[in-house]
Amino acid sequence: MGLSQSAVAELSGLSRSTVSALENGTINDLSLNRTQRLLEVLGLSLSIPEAHPRAKRSAKPQSPPSELAARTANVSYSSQVTGNEIKDALLKLTVPRHAEANVRSLLEDAPVTMLARLVEQIHGESQADRAVVWGNMRKMARQMHVNRRIFR
Repeated sequence: MGLSQSAVAELSGLSRSTVSALENGTINDLSLNRTQRLLEVLGLSLSIPEAHPRAKRSAKPQSPPSELAARTANVSYSSQVTGNEIKDALLKLTVPRHAEANVRSLLEDAPVTMLARLVEQIHGESQADRAVVWGNMRKMARQMHVNRRIFR
């Protein structure tokens, strides 16, 4: 993501020394609440499975992150952007003219976890370095004047 320790600390509500200790592997204990706040900033999540998982009766296949991102970006807009257009935009730093407002809305409002899953999908499909995709997202956000702390 390219965030400094200070930025991660500010966004998660932790001290910079706690973030540093985590990064260096020298912290002994971190509460679940603090861990959750940190993971959300990083676009990650923590799940604890049931002790004895039950078989799911009707497990629906999940939509790819790019399609979820497109649905999020398209809320309230008559012009629609596709998941592939979003992926291409993040790889090539070019947004189709008809999709500029949609992509700006995505960068402003989408949960960080969604953006992180989108980066993972792009990395998995194109082998693009994650840092490059995050960097492109940051550049795009700056070009579109997105005022969100994760892109500063």
